Amino acid sequence: MDLRHLKYFVAVADEQNFTRAAEKLHISQPPLSRQIQDLEAELGLPLFERGSRPLRLTEAGRFFYGHATRMLEQAAQAIRTTRRIAQIDRRLVIGFVSSTMYGALPQLVRLFRAARPQTELALLEMSTVEQLEALKTGRIDVGYGRIRLDDPAIKREVLREERLVVAIPQGHDLSFSDGAVSLVEVARYDNLVYPRTPRPGYADQVLSLFRDQGLEPANVHEVHEMQTALGLVASGMGVCVVPASVHRLRPDEVVYRPIEEPQAVSPIIMSTRLHDRSEDLVLLRNLIDEIYLAQAEARRLKEEAMQLAATQSAAGA
Repeated sequence: MDLRHLKYFVAVADEQNFTRAAEKLHISQPPLSRQIQDLEAELGLPLFERGSRPLRLTEAGRFFYGHATRMLEQAAQAIRTTRRIAQIDRRLVIGFVSSTMYGALPQLVRLFRAARPQTELALLEMSTVEQLEALKTGRIDVGYGRIRLDDPAIKREVLREERLVVAIPQGHDLSFSDGAVSLVEVARYDNLVYPRTPRPGYADQVLSLFRDQGLEPANVHEVHEMQTALGLVASGMGVCVVPASVHRLRPDEVVYRPIEEPQAVSPIIMSTRLHDRSEDLVLLRNLIDEIYLAQAEARRLKEEAMQLAATQSAAGA
């Protein structure tokens, strides 16, 4: 049995017809029929109900189909990864959740393009759940998400825990507070959460944050994406817990306040295939460290400048 047998079998199962499958594979029907017969002889059992129209799989055939499709996907993934490691196919596809685009991801993309101009870089927006499946099928090479999901085929690394803030409409009771607000206060109001699907997602992360404190928001409204949620916040429909990096959005209509509880964080998670150690992925990881170190240094210098200004102001008084 080889990959050709699996490819032919899957084509016949998908088309439910030998003639259409042969056309799809660009071969004549008799050789295709012989290959399927050889496969059935090797397995010692029939895979198709020959008298059925359209052609149907037997129970054993349905079981074998699931494994055959996975083996073909794994083989294709191995070929793509091997070609990239050998630098034959210089293309890197990044999957990301939308909120990471307001943090370090744009800078990471710029730095990577500068360091690897010969590598074609593509970005696909998708949920963390979708990223895991896309990694396993080879659709993407690395994913940046926020939900902790275990999969034995995926290597997952938490890059940092980002603070969460609450987005509040201008003129709302909470908007007049200069400091942090508690989850108890936030739970008193209508809360907008996103995305509605797929689940589990960031919406579940936010709701779990409340429940871990023994809280339930007064009302919960689910929307499809963050931009919609912030638009509804701006219109006074409720408040929304979001990552701190999005605080520049709608600055004239939305006020952002930090949340008191130290547990109010959301991870930024880098996911790759378990044994993929290509040079491009190593470079991405190193660039992330450089970005975070530079951000930490910028925060330190800003704090020192503020302390110096406060000291000088006090001395002048």
